[in-house]
Amino acid sequence: MTDHKPDSETDTEATTEPHDEESTPTIAVTGAAGYIGSRVVVELREAHPDWELIALDNGYRAQVDAIGDVEIEHVDIRNRNRLEDALDGADVVCHLAAISGVDDCEENADLAYEVNVTGTNNVAWFCRKTGAALAFPFSMAVLGDPQSFPITADQARDPLNWYGRTKLLGERAVETFADGAFPAHCFLKSNLYGEHVVDGTEVSKPTVINFFVDRALSGETLTVYEPGTQARNFVHVKDVARVYVRSAERLLEQLDRGETGTGTYEIASDEDMSVMEVAEIVREAALEERGIDVDVELVENPRSGETMVEEFGVDISAVSDGLNWAPQESINESVQQLLTLDT
Repeated sequence: MTDHKPDSETDTEATTEPHDEESTPTIAVTGAAGYIGSRVVVELREAHPDWELIALDNGYRAQVDAIGDVEIEHVDIRNRNRLEDALDGADVVCHLAAISGVDDCEENADLAYEVNVTGTNNVAWFCRKTGAALAFPFSMAVLGDPQSFPITADQARDPLNWYGRTKLLGERAVETFADGAFPAHCFLKSNLYGEHVVDGTEVSKPTVINFFVDRALSGETLTVYEPGTQARNFVHVKDVARVYVRSAERLLEQLDRGETGTGTYEIASDEDMSVMEVAEIVREAALEERGIDVDVELVENPRSGETMVEEFGVDISAVSDGLNWAPQESINESVQQLLTLDT
C-alpha cells in the first residue's frame, strides 16, 4: 500500500477546507440500496450512530428503499450535476454503485461502461473538486489469470472480460484524480457470498454459493461449470461491509493530516477452494440440515472470459495491518445459516 503526500501546488485543487475532527463527519454511500451498499449503511450506522449518512441509488437492482432512519435518495451517478448536488457536504464517499458480474456486463455492455466508467469518473471528479475522500472497490477480474500466489494488488492487470476492463478503468480514474487532491482507498475485492437482513428484508445476490444454496433448497441439481477444479476466494458480504467502516475511519484521519493519493488493499478470506468443493459443502449441508438430497453435475462452461486457475490464495496483510480488519464469517457456518433461514 502506498499513500502519497500532496505537494503545495497540486493540493490547491481541492476547494474545501480539511476535515475538522471536532465536527460530525458526513459519509456518502452510492449504490446504497444494493447487496453491499445496504449492508455498509447498516454497519456505519451501528458503528457510528452520530455520523451523518447520505445514501444514493438509482433503483437498478435495488433491494431496499430505506435503511433504518436513513432514506435512500434516487440519484443516478451518470448524471454529474445531480450527483454533485446530492453529495454536497460529504467528507467521505463510499462508491459502491456499479454494474457487477461477468454476465451482467456482457449482456449490458453500454450500461456497464456508462456506470462503471463514466459514473466512477463523475464520483472521482467530485472528490477532486471538493477534497472529499473516496473508497472504491474493484474486482479480482482486473487481474485476469493470476500468475503467482498469494495474490496481491500490485500484480499486473490483464482482464479477461468486459466487467474486469470497466473496473480497471475505474481504478485508473480514481488513482489519477486522487493524486495531489484527496485520499482514496481502492479495494481489490474477492468473490462475495452470503445474505444479510435489513429492516426485516433479506438481501441477497445470486453469487456462486448463494446460487448453490437456492438450488439445493429447491431440490435441484447443483450445476458446476467445467472443469470444476477452478478455484476462487470467497468473502462474506458482512465482512466486506465492515471494511468500509474501517476505511471511512482511516480516510477521515488522512483528511485531517492533509494526505492525498491512493492506498490499495486486498479484501478476501483464507477460504480459497474449487467450485466443485463448494458445491459438495452445500450438498452435504443440505442433506444434514434439511434432509434434502441433491446431485452435483458438471456442465459445459458457457464463459470464456474467466480464469481457470486451481489456486486462489490472497495476501490480506495490508488490510489487516492498515485498517485493522480480518474476516469473521466462514463458508460452512454461512451455508448452514442460509439453509435454515426459513425453518
